[in-house]
Amino acid sequence: MDYVNLGRTNLTVNKNGFGVLPLQRVSLEVAVTLLRKAYHNGITFFDTARGYTDSEEKIGLAFGDSFPEMRNKIILASKSGAGDASTFRTHLETSLQMMRTEYVDIYQFHNPSFVPRPGGEDGLYDAILEAKKDGLVRFIGISNHRFDVAKEAVISSLYDTLQFPFCYLAGASELEIVDLCKTHQVGFIAMKGLAGGLITDAALAYAYLNKYPNVLPIWGIQRESELDDFLSFQTDTPKLTPRRLDKIHSEKEDLAQNFCRACGYCLPCPANINIPIAARITLLLRRAVAAFFLSEQSQEEMARIEQCTHCHHCVKHCPYNLNVPDLLKVNYEEYKTFID
Repeated sequence: MDYVNLGRTNLTVNKNGFGVLPLQRVSLEVAVTLLRKAYHNGITFFDTARGYTDSEEKIGLAFGDSFPEMRNKIILASKSGAGDASTFRTHLETSLQMMRTEYVDIYQFHNPSFVPRPGGEDGLYDAILEAKKDGLVRFIGISNHRFDVAKEAVISSLYDTLQFPFCYLAGASELEIVDLCKTHQVGFIAMKGLAGGLITDAALAYAYLNKYPNVLPIWGIQRESELDDFLSFQTDTPKLTPRRLDKIHSEKEDLAQNFCRACGYCLPCPANINIPIAARITLLLRRAVAAFFLSEQSQEEMARIEQCTHCHHCVKHCPYNLNVPDLLKVNYEEYKTFID
């Protein structure tokens, strides 16, 4: 079993994190069974968010006050997407209540468009400092999809951890962030290790991320078969063989143009299309709560794709050089099959 040190936090965890977001799609009973099975087989890091509907509640049922012997042996990470100090405090207190814990090991600002700092008008960083002083938060983290925000946060020395997309479809920019975190002793938590579902070879994904000693992957799991795969890698660790390296090279050519990281650089769209959602809607339908993305409002928002003028504002601003109009078209056509 491999372990990773999360930067300057001195937290050492199994290099096999559990991303709880997909557990929104399963029952309480199934979720608790999966979480406890993961724990009993050595997984110690569990990541969720206030915005992941009932995911925190499921963690609370699995590890909360009914099973106190588990709590001190696991690392719980959650997030708040609040825009002001009051809402942030409410989110944090709700997180604690739902997860049945007196503290969160790592509490993260959830994909803000800026880096919260002490003394900011938003009051967010001061609020998390107060929560840390009160013993409600052990370490301060930030999750993001934007290169500039991620780099600024890492270099600022204000954050103990960064959560950022990273998988074998990554390019030079993502690798730069990984190296920056190592240099500045910031724990790197890798989300989207399976590219949101684009990558289907779990062993290959594991082997690639395992070669970075400062990276903690969090795998989005919603089925026991998925959990079993990642548990098996702890004793039979996949290696980056020449054959697997060839497959990475091939899939980067085939899949990289379909991997939207939801960074938001493409916005605002003149046609008012929510590109970060629309460009990966079919993946969201399979990994999150499908009903939310099939609502009447979501259908109306997706229909705006028909009004795309091909102005290429999105293409010019995409740091990943994606053909965004084509990606929107493909996703919209598949989206309509879910409605029908």
